[in-house]
Amino acid sequence: SQQVSDFIRAVKEKRPDGLLLVPFKKGHWGHVIRIIEETKLPTVVLATLGVLLVGHINQVHRREGVYLISSLDNFEAVRWGLRMIATGSFMKKAVIVNIQGSKERETTVPHLGTKIRTVPLERFLSILNSIGYTEEVRALAETYRKNAKKIVQPTDKDILNAARTYFALKRIVEEEKAQALMMDCLPGLRKPHRHPPPCMGFMSLRDEGIPAGCQSDLNATLTLLIVQKLFGIPGFQQNASMETEANHYFGAHCTCASKLRGPDAPAQPYILMSHAEAGWGCVPRVLWEPGWEVTMALYLSGKQPRMYIYTGKVIGCPPIPPAGGCRSNIELAINEVQDACDVKGMHQIIFYGNWGKELRSFCQLYKIKAEV
Repeated sequence: SQQVSDFIRAVKEKRPDGLLLVPFKKGHWGHVIRIIEETKLPTVVLATLGVLLVGHINQVHRREGVYLISSLDNFEAVRWGLRMIATGSFMKKAVIVNIQGSKERETTVPHLGTKIRTVPLERFLSILNSIGYTEEVRALAETYRKNAKKIVQPTDKDILNAARTYFALKRIVEEEKAQALMMDCLPGLRKPHRHPPPCMGFMSLRDEGIPAGCQSDLNATLTLLIVQKLFGIPGFQQNASMETEANHYFGAHCTCASKLRGPDAPAQPYILMSHAEAGWGCVPRVLWEPGWEVTMALYLSGKQPRMYIYTGKVIGCPPIPPAGGCRSNIELAINEVQDACDVKGMHQIIFYGNWGKELRSFCQLYKIKAEV
């Protein structure tokens, strides 16, 4: 009809972030399909239960770029659809500041459109060295001490220096008006020590909703940012391993958010330890609760982006010793594979709750291939 043609023309001119289409009867379905095909925008379709028949549903139920809701007044699903569109829009406008190397540069992530703004490590060092043991630093260090279940290796000076890293990292995020941060953090921990481990600073940033990625891993940091925007909770970037005898997944890293259920939730218990690889400084060993359901995901950027998606349950956090490796660790039973060694990826992001279905719907809406 002319009205549909006019609508499509207006959409192409204004290029909104996405569309919400509501067919009130079966006769509208042809218009819906035409709008989807001609506008090529992420589209949420809401049809009250009974409006569509199986042929209509199956035409778009698994179609890339579409999220179909055939349900009874399910406005929570509509809210979720619009949240996915808001996240896609957010990622196009977002900036990740990358602390790495000696040169400034800016790149754009294919498909998502996220800006990566690299700043030299010297800038971090300069800011860090300008921050003394101020009242703010001492107060944060005291919070770390007070909230710790136990302090193993770190000295008072280690904890103070760990608090300084938070303020240096936060200043760079604010100066660059960035929504997330990543850092090539390991080189500076080797002898001669150039800076303290930034792991407590990363914990505090993640606790307040600012994704912080280790080792300048772009895919991990993008995943942290997607998860934070979609679900409002931080993720745990970790090194992949397996407990082969129990057939469990095992992941570990030397930083982790303590507010694993979101900035407004209580913090999990943590222990202060030294950095596992560097052997000095102060990092958190955050303790996940056995029995929690979790999701593990990793966005893989490229012209045809993919995402690994798994769900599982927390078995526990094996004690150190006898466990080795990084300080925050987690042992999981994984739902999607019979053999835990078949889990793909490295530096995948683990986060609280079973969000596998929702993540797969986000991938479908934004033409990301979901894999296990």
